[in-house]
Amino acid sequence: MNLYSLVALGSQFVVVLEELDGPRLIPIWIGAAEGNSIAMHLNRIRLPRPMTHDLMVQLIQKLEAKVTKVVITELKESTFYATIFVEKNSHLEQIDARPSDSIALALRCSAPLFVEESVFDKCEPLLKPISKDELNEFKRKLEDLKPEDIYRDIQKSPPKPPPEEPPKTA
Repeated sequence: MNLYSLVALGSQFVVVLEELDGPRLIPIWIGAAEGNSIAMHLNRIRLPRPMTHDLMVQLIQKLEAKVTKVVITELKESTFYATIFVEKNSHLEQIDARPSDSIALALRCSAPLFVEESVFDKCEPLLKPISKDELNEFKRKLEDLKPEDIYRDIQKSPPKPPPEEPPKTA
């Protein structure tokens, strides 16, 4: 996955992740603090004192460990879940975390970001825009979009295929 877009919506942000080898996008609503942290990193803004995610990176480095990857693992009741994989001395630890913190950390550590296929299965599919105008239109649509618009069909069963017609005989 790759960070496709970060959009500020009032007191929240939407981070949009893109599938690298496919057409899908996945929007994740995050809080203002995490959104600002991601935006500051993307815009290379440095503050005199470390912010929380910068502090996390420093701690991991001082402990001689490394973030090897971040995985968005689950979507339950409109809430995303993530796991941060940290390695030290060939020992791998899995740390449960919010996706917003996980994404902020992955960006700072240049760690790969993955989304479990089951998460895509629970989301309304969004496809990548292909032109600048389509991208701008997509961003405009995000401004009016609410989390429940994406996840409203999660509990619905998939549609049943139509019954097959018996072969016609001449």
